[in-house]
Amino acid sequence: MFTDKVKIIIKSGDGGDGMNSFKSFKGFANGGPDGGDGGRGGSVYVVGDKDKNDLFEFRFGAKIAAENGERGGTNNRFGKSGADKVFAVPLGTVVRDEETGKVLCDVYADGEKKLLARGGNGGKGNVRFTTARRHAPHFAQKGEKTQPHTVVLELKVIADVGLIGFPNAGKSTILSKISGARPKIAGYPFTTLSPNLGVVSRYDKSFIAADIPGLIEGAAKGAGLGHSFLRHIERTRMLVHVVDVSGSEGRDPVADYETINAELAEYSEKLAALPQIVALNKCDLPGASENVQAFCRQCRVPVYPVTAVTGEGTGALLDGCLQLLETLPPAEPIPADGFEYEKPSVDEFFIGRDEQENVWYVTGGLVDMLERNVVLNDPDSMAYFQKVLRDKGVIKELKKRGVAENDVVVIGGVEFEFKE
Repeated sequence: MFTDKVKIIIKSGDGGDGMNSFKSFKGFANGGPDGGDGGRGGSVYVVGDKDKNDLFEFRFGAKIAAENGERGGTNNRFGKSGADKVFAVPLGTVVRDEETGKVLCDVYADGEKKLLARGGNGGKGNVRFTTARRHAPHFAQKGEKTQPHTVVLELKVIADVGLIGFPNAGKSTILSKISGARPKIAGYPFTTLSPNLGVVSRYDKSFIAADIPGLIEGAAKGAGLGHSFLRHIERTRMLVHVVDVSGSEGRDPVADYETINAELAEYSEKLAALPQIVALNKCDLPGASENVQAFCRQCRVPVYPVTAVTGEGTGALLDGCLQLLETLPPAEPIPADGFEYEKPSVDEFFIGRDEQENVWYVTGGLVDMLERNVVLNDPDSMAYFQKVLRDKGVIKELKKRGVAENDVVVIGGVEFEFKE
């Protein structure tokens, strides 16, 4: 089963905690602080791999997680940083944040490596908290915790020319004649269930062509496999619209042509505006020549009669493709939105209340910062904790909301009684 759109969960590594320790050796039991810093958490990267064709390995969901940083050691030793996690995707994979829809990156080139989520910083060891007045700090900083994020991987085939048309129009046969691709070919609709790519060489020039699975009426609304494959046309520089001019399937060639173009326009203005030429296929069948003349009278578009089975007319079709491609700008990756997962602001806090239990809750980036930096059993650390709550306006906001003496206030999972 061809898979071109999946959701996965990514998580960078947590930072390692700083070490709280003191030198101790024979004859000198209470030396100075020597706790080292924790290691940095690993980051999550995505890399392009030209040998991958789809996203099947992620089909049933996956969690991509980098290693956590290790705790700092004694004797001022730093903790080991967590290993980065790098996973490979096919070229043309667009990575979006599910919540915002923002584009994190477009993996366009082989070996191209993009950062998705940065690892957390390691915590500081107690030796980093010594001052002229505080010679023996009995606390260390915790490592920075990171949050999981859901991202959407969406594969959009990278090709210069897209072959489009109704099922059984002969797109796969044409691709097999003009390139080295060997798609599955059979005489029934939807033989092609995934885009097939082929490198086309003509004279001293070449381009990449993609056989896009057959579209049907209603494709823009998701009928058949419409949405799954219309996205693959978005990257192409031009389209070759393959039409069964013989009417062997009982359809009118002009109506087929107009129906597919209507679906492109409904799905995206960009697709409707793509330069297009028409390959009138199956010219060897009875009635085809009359239909070619009728088509040319009704549709003002470059037309190339071909017989894909024998390859007749494909040379002129390729010349038409090359001539049009020379006038078009090169394909470019989708620009990223400059989006990166940000750490919560250390000034941000939120206050909520459980009316039934009469308990107040303080959450947010400020609380996350305090959890890392405060040790409850250290007087200096608690004094810092109380000062931050006053300076950042937490106490003032609690009073404004109506907190009363002895009310329970939960900060970072720890319960406190409110005192004036």
